[in-house]
Amino acid sequence: MHAAVGAPDGRGVAADQEAGDSILVADPQTPSQSSNTKPAAHTCEDDEKLRNTANRQASIAMGEYDGDGYVSVGEVPLPRADNLKRVSVLPLVFLIFYEVSGGPFGVEDAVGAAGPLLALVGFLVFPFIWSVPEALITAEMGTMFPENGGYVVWVSAALGPYWGFQQGWMKWLSGVIDNALYPVLFLDYLKSAIPALGGGLPRVLAVLALTVVLTYMNYRGLAIVGWLAVILGVFSILPFVVMGLVGIPKLKPSRWLEVNLHDVDWNLYLNTLFWNLNYWDSISTLAGEVDNPKRTLPKALLYALILVVLGYFFPLLIGTGAIPVNRELWTDGYFSDIAKILGGVWLRWWIQGAAAMSNMGMFVAEMSSDSFQLLGMAERGMLPEFFGKRSRYGTPLIGILFSASGVLLLSWMSFQEIVAAENFLYCFGMILEFMAFVWLRIKHPAASRPYRIPVGTVGAILMCIPPTILIGAVLALSTLKVFIVSMAAVVIGLVMQPCLKHVEKKRWIKFSISSDLPDLHGNIRNSNDPLIN
Repeated sequence: MHAAVGAPDGRGVAADQEAGDSILVADPQTPSQSSNTKPAAHTCEDDEKLRNTANRQASIAMGEYDGDGYVSVGEVPLPRADNLKRVSVLPLVFLIFYEVSGGPFGVEDAVGAAGPLLALVGFLVFPFIWSVPEALITAEMGTMFPENGGYVVWVSAALGPYWGFQQGWMKWLSGVIDNALYPVLFLDYLKSAIPALGGGLPRVLAVLALTVVLTYMNYRGLAIVGWLAVILGVFSILPFVVMGLVGIPKLKPSRWLEVNLHDVDWNLYLNTLFWNLNYWDSISTLAGEVDNPKRTLPKALLYALILVVLGYFFPLLIGTGAIPVNRELWTDGYFSDIAKILGGVWLRWWIQGAAAMSNMGMFVAEMSSDSFQLLGMAERGMLPEFFGKRSRYGTPLIGILFSASGVLLLSWMSFQEIVAAENFLYCFGMILEFMAFVWLRIKHPAASRPYRIPVGTVGAILMCIPPTILIGAVLALSTLKVFIVSMAAVVIGLVMQPCLKHVEKKRWIKFSISSDLPDLHGNIRNSNDPLIN
């Protein structure tokens, strides 16, 4: 690395960028000077330009956001297909909606486990304990490091590449496990109309065909996936609006207050809340594909948070208040029965169709996040270089194929096992995210943060305490089987990273770090605070 700030040939930083160097911190002791070029006359104006250039270099060290793109000196944008349309606010809102929710399908177990009152209170209070802190951290860190890889980059910047890899492994595996659920649920909603899909070879072939079709949509581009999410989202939400309008005259508020604290399945209750209100950080792995993430990401997270909370609370309010509550009936798919009671068969079919479409939306959104995460890790040299290759549509082809393969391999698991296992792995990943967030606030308090949570260092620590306690509760309530399987997965990640480094050292497989990305670690050795503006 050499500094071109004072290059007398007038090319300065651009000269080194054209040469392929990624310069992050000015180094005045190693000037670049052509031996056959006569230096230009030095003026006060030149001094001012040099100071401004040096200040700019220091300010964007280790990934400061400049308002237009995540750049190193020379303003080279992230590697992407520039002719492809980036994701705007509305598609991003619905991508987040499907990463987190997809509608109230699956919340029925909260009523079955704890009754109407605790279910309603849970979906009002839980977002403030978990969803709001996670969304705020995602907004701050996602705009601080707006590149594909998301939370992997955050943890790498704070705790080092080894723990960054562990974060990537646990979050990717958690996402793939989660995605294995959606083709199965899609067919479960259709088997009442097509009984052959209930089991056997037809069901296996249907899972395979559905996975292939949805995987192809991801291959064709993130813009297509984003607008598909918008269409599916509107279709999924509308029937619950209609059900609410039909059910309002039949509401009896006294039904909302039913509770029996001696008959609560706390494990099922907490896992249902947690599963339906997490994954806000998943959108960070697509930050490199977002149009102006400095403004777009925080805005989309806010709109999506409102949409998700209302999308859960309003149907629960109608469902528990408009008909007598029988907790034994409140299991997956019960909203379609409520729709038939309130509006007739036509509304039931609409709800079932919306549920099937919602599972499609959640599948494509989750696969996009998982595959772009692998691409971001490859660009950081954590995975072999071939994971960073893009298709002609700008999508991470190898990442998509790996994620689809994982979905097919895990599709045999039961619903309860999938939810519990993914929650367990997700909790470990979130612990690393909280540590990275707090550490960067302590170590680099003056670093540029295009969006900054309006709390100080103490406030940042306090904000992470309630969700951390919740993580402890979820882990403590997990079954022995889930604990053993999940810990085995964690151990695989701990071993895999050194093995990959050995493969890289032996040059059996090619690894590379994108020259367009800032160095997250080397600058720490050369600067007391490389993130400071």
